[in-house]
Amino acid sequence: MKRPALRDALCGLTAFLILAALPLLTTSSALVDFVIRCAALGLFATSLNLLVGYGGMVSFGHGLFFGMGAYSFGIIMQRTGMPIPLAILLTLAVAAAVALAVGAICVRLKEIYFAFVTLAFQMLVHSMIIAWVPVTGGDQGLRGGIPRPSFLGINLADQKQLYLFSAALLVLGLLAMRHIVSSPFGYTLRMVRDNPTRAGFLGINVYRTRLTAFVLAGVFASLGGVIMSLFVSGAYPEFSFWTMSGEAVFIVMLGGTVAFLGPMVGTVLLLLLNDFVTRVAEHHGLVLGAVILLFALGLRKGLLDFVLDWRAARRTRAQAVSDKIAGEGKMEGVAT
Repeated sequence: MKRPALRDALCGLTAFLILAALPLLTTSSALVDFVIRCAALGLFATSLNLLVGYGGMVSFGHGLFFGMGAYSFGIIMQRTGMPIPLAILLTLAVAAAVALAVGAICVRLKEIYFAFVTLAFQMLVHSMIIAWVPVTGGDQGLRGGIPRPSFLGINLADQKQLYLFSAALLVLGLLAMRHIVSSPFGYTLRMVRDNPTRAGFLGINVYRTRLTAFVLAGVFASLGGVIMSLFVSGAYPEFSFWTMSGEAVFIVMLGGTVAFLGPMVGTVLLLLLNDFVTRVAEHHGLVLGAVILLFALGLRKGLLDFVLDWRAARRTRAQAVSDKIAGEGKMEGVAT
């Protein structure tokens, strides 16, 4: 195993152990619920950043795959009762197939056309969910709960075991996406983002690269939807509405697009802000929008991107001062 991959694996293991220890330090069920929501939305937002930050493709319809993951998993469990791991794999396969079909059309388009066609597909799926009442439950959502049969001694009907399961899926999903963006494919995707014409001249299949990124992003977004469906024991049309995609875009912009963990930071910030503002303000939407606007106008980049740039600038200044002192010392030595 290469050293960066080993380092990422150790960081992932450490993160999981810290998350696993949190319920032992407090009896608050709110913390357990918060981390599960962070796992669902964090995977969703990080998968969007595969398109936005690394691929230069701004999708306004990424919520399609989040909602599809929730509904597909819920329907599979209600209709078949198959083991949960197998149902998750089947859900990811369905998401990959739909992403392949949608992406085959969308990734041929550029910039604003790509964004709005993805939004059109999302609204089409949302309309199907509303209209297909016998299967999806329509505007009432997927009713009847989601069966949670035990597997390998794991009982997801227990909230604490669901918490550990969600934390494990979060860490594994982030490690997988980290490996993707650090792989040759990830650097190829960046090249296509920065200069697709030159990438094409170098023999890179730009269309295939973008389509692969689109499919991967859809798969990981659907995994976030699976976690959310387990959390709420159902699925609702709001999961595939355009506001869900807007929330993911807000999260990515809030946390940062350059730093890999930027979307996770944005997820934590947005959920904390949302929970706090909802409790203290009557018009919480207005207050939350103003806070997000202040972040965007004040920092002009994601929070984690701002912190990393600040650290890099500080390191550069320190190095310049050190070089200047060393140069002055040499000059004094020559003069004497």
